[in-house]
Amino acid sequence: GKAGDCFYQLLTIAGENRSVGAEKPFSGRKKRRKGKHMIDIQDKNYCPAINEISEYVRNPVFMEFCSEIREMYRCTEKVEYSSCSWEKGWNIKWKKARKTLCTLYPKEGFFKVLVVVGQKEKGPVEAILPECTAALGNLYRETQEGNGQRWLMIDIEDKDGLYQDVFRLIKIRRNS
Repeated sequence: GKAGDCFYQLLTIAGENRSVGAEKPFSGRKKRRKGKHMIDIQDKNYCPAINEISEYVRNPVFMEFCSEIREMYRCTEKVEYSSCSWEKGWNIKWKKARKTLCTLYPKEGFFKVLVVVGQKEKGPVEAILPECTAALGNLYRETQEGNGQRWLMIDIEDKDGLYQDVFRLIKIRRNS
């Protein structure tokens, strides 16, 4: 299949979480950083495993986010390649019941979370905005609506209020 068809499922083996999937042998480029090899997040010929993406991000909040969404929604992640010029490279889609809850875009030191707020989510999201961080409120107001949707691209670096806001948005998306 295509490189974007890498699919990872969580297995619990003796209490240890492991991502397994259709990994390909290394054929892509890796960057060198402080003596370590690191994936090239834009190399579409090499589908990275989630632990390799975590090494690229170099922020423990990334794996905490992945563990939390996996446990909270009992969902699986799908590593896909996006050729979109907006966020070209590998990303991680989290889906439940064929609905994308969010998409993670790895960056060095942080990650972006895309949450789409459609017509079904608009009312509930706008109802909780006053309780959310000013950063999320500003982002929501500044994001143009197109085709009845707002694509919120949220930078996550710390497990702060904005991190909690993202999970509130995902909960609304899941329940809509």
